[in-house]
Amino acid sequence: MTVGFTLSPEQLELKDYARAFAQEHLAPLVDRVRATTDPHEAALLARPAHEAAVRAGLIKGMIPEGFGGAMGSGIDAALVTEELAAVMPDFVASLGGVLLALTPVYFGGDPEQTKRFLSPFLADEGAPQAVMALSEPAGTANFAAPPPAEGIRTTAVLDGDEWVITGEKQWSANLAGWDGTGPELMVVVCRTPGGLSLIGIEHEHFTAGNLKLVETMDLPGLRGHLTQRVRLEAVRVPRANLIGQEGQGADLTYLAFTASSAAVGVMATGSMRAAFDIALRFAKEQTRGGSAPIIEHRPVADILSDAKGRIEATRLLSWRALDAVASGDPAGLELALHAKVFGSETAVDVIHRLIQVVGVQAYNKAFPLIHHLLDAVAYPVFEGGNIGVRRRQLQGVLRDEGWDPLAASGLV
Repeated sequence: MTVGFTLSPEQLELKDYARAFAQEHLAPLVDRVRATTDPHEAALLARPAHEAAVRAGLIKGMIPEGFGGAMGSGIDAALVTEELAAVMPDFVASLGGVLLALTPVYFGGDPEQTKRFLSPFLADEGAPQAVMALSEPAGTANFAAPPPAEGIRTTAVLDGDEWVITGEKQWSANLAGWDGTGPELMVVVCRTPGGLSLIGIEHEHFTAGNLKLVETMDLPGLRGHLTQRVRLEAVRVPRANLIGQEGQGADLTYLAFTASSAAVGVMATGSMRAAFDIALRFAKEQTRGGSAPIIEHRPVADILSDAKGRIEATRLLSWRALDAVASGDPAGLELALHAKVFGSETAVDVIHRLIQVVGVQAYNKAFPLIHHLLDAVAYPVFEGGNIGVRRRQLQGVLRDEGWDPLAASGLV
């Protein structure tokens, strides 16, 4: 295990590039998105940024080189993710849907299928959307539970050489696409006769009436994330669009959410970093009627110093987790789960305490700090809720007879 904490010149350049992209394409959107009351209109404001991300190669950067993309190391991914998330985490969550949906294709798809599914995301223009359609309105923490548990209620049955898919999905970004006609690719977690399975629905398979937009969710934070509930009504796709084998859906789904778990830790870092900058500047500039800036008061300095340490801890854990996942390290799953749970819950606590540095002014929606908390409270419950899924997976890691507590640190 090689341990190093100095970024290479290429990584520093990548960080600067991502920061410049965020300032040019995301920063001007933030206040407009937050102020737009209609959730669909708010999310659509980010579409030009998605188009810019495609032109800049950020989508290709999520796709492994072996499939035509330009994915770098896990640290590279962490650097880009944090810079974007520090400005607009909802954009990152939406963009990350592509990574989430395509991951099962890499591991389970055959060469022809993979080439077909990936084609829209290797282009240099447009704003293609890929969606991992897992969550359902009645809750999906027990999605992999065997019968008689309900788990996933969406079904797919064969009719000749076609799958006929029926059910409702919710929470994933862009389930209905930008215009309600569906995304370029929807990877649906569903029940088939052979068990829990994944099937790819391409845009051409969405026809009039078989994709119903039921609701666009009005979220308190992450408002640039187009969060929808849709109904699939007898959507027909070729039999060949089954990803992997029947009954392999749970394993492929867990694989997809491993990388995204680590990414949540990075998003949490970005949100804490942005909130810290606001609170620190406030503490250095404001006296609040006293004789000195409030940072001179010990309790304020203590909160700030504690927050900074926890930001650094979350960042390093998330970097390590993404590096492990990207390199195929056996410790990747454990580290990714820790990054998700620790990072998400730390972000909520840290930002809540930073609000206390500012005081009641932070409770004004015109002051930016409260918005970072509204974003952060989503982190423990999205991409697999910490209690329902992530902590259960960690329990499974700890129960494994072959697990060694020192293995993830390379100290065995």
